Amino acid sequence: MARPTKRHVNKVLSRLQKHYPAAECALDYSTPEQLLIATILSAQCTDKRVNLVTAPLFKKYPTPFEIALLDITELEKLVKSTGFYRNKAKNIKACCVALVERHNGKVPQNLEDLVALAGVGRKTANVVLGTAFGIASGVVVDTHVGRISTRLGLTTKREAISAEKELMAILPREEWINYSHRLIHFGRGICQSRKPDCGHCFMESFCPKIGLKTSVKS
Repeated sequence: MARPTKRHVNKVLSRLQKHYPAAECALDYSTPEQLLIATILSAQCTDKRVNLVTAPLFKKYPTPFEIALLDITELEKLVKSTGFYRNKAKNIKACCVALVERHNGKVPQNLEDLVALAGVGRKTANVVLGTAFGIASGVVVDTHVGRISTRLGLTTKREAISAEKELMAILPREEWINYSHRLIHFGRGICQSRKPDCGHCFMESFCPKIGLKTSVKS
């Protein structure tokens, strides 16, 4: 596939901005530390489920200081419904311990220190830096962003980091944060995986529909 034209990229960004001007992260949080924990829990889990779990968790244990001291079996019970709960609980506890010991209980505001924390990969770090601090460290590529960016002809890569590199090369840096938030909302509402609602899509006229083989709603 040829590199997308600047005109095509600008069309995509313009339509997303028009229809989702105030799109934000769907995870509920009060502090950057809570956002970090919620994002770790969101792996292979819906944001809705994560929010149901973090509401009582953060009410009782609002900071990394409390969670770092929490018994691992208790933490497992609290996050069990998010799936892969043993690994998530282990990572969250280790992450909070590291935040307390290395960063005075605060989220570091740089990618290198964030990805050094347990359970934190580049995607999670990008979410926290972009959402909590407005730092455009990269493009968050989750399942929605990767799938739709491919469908729109903006990337040819299936692997998240490779797709992110392609997107960073074509998207203006000032759009990196909003692009992901808006595309996630677009993916949930219109451009769904199996049955995209192309008939009511505001990008249907110029979308190349790459990889779309199934019938679509009109």
